[in-house]
Amino acid sequence: MVLALLICGTVVVLVAVGLFVFGLRRRLIQRSGGTFDCSLRWNVPAEPDRSGKGWVYGVARYNGDRINWFRVFSYAPRPRRTLERSAIEVLSRRAPEGEEELALLSDAVILGCAHSGVRLELAMSDDALTGFLAWLEAAPPGQRVNVA
Repeated sequence: MVLALLICGTVVVLVAVGLFVFGLRRRLIQRSGGTFDCSLRWNVPAEPDRSGKGWVYGVARYNGDRINWFRVFSYAPRPRRTLERSAIEVLSRRAPEGEEELALLSDAVILGCAHSGVRLELAMSDDALTGFLAWLEAAPPGQRVNVA
């Protein structure tokens, strides 16, 4: 009986520590500001799948001429993807369709992009999209900007 209580207590403590570390990591990512919720689907075919598969929920952070994208459900301190402003080309903009509505946040807008030849999709709120497009267009003189 004592052993069972000890094991249960240990499991509860480990779960609490794990949740605390998730929260702490997100606070550290957002500490410097310039962050927004952003789901990502990497290496999308020319005709994207509307089933909702492949979307990963994350947090994006502006960092000079880059956007660092972090998975929410990860303990990794480094970004999973880094997008260079000069390499991003906006191809399309659309609303979620079908099962995608269930996989994404309720107010999401999907932006189809290419980054160094790799097709990807970013899903974010209207406010975050406005900021993202303004950031893209605010590139220093001499850099090409491809916004559809």
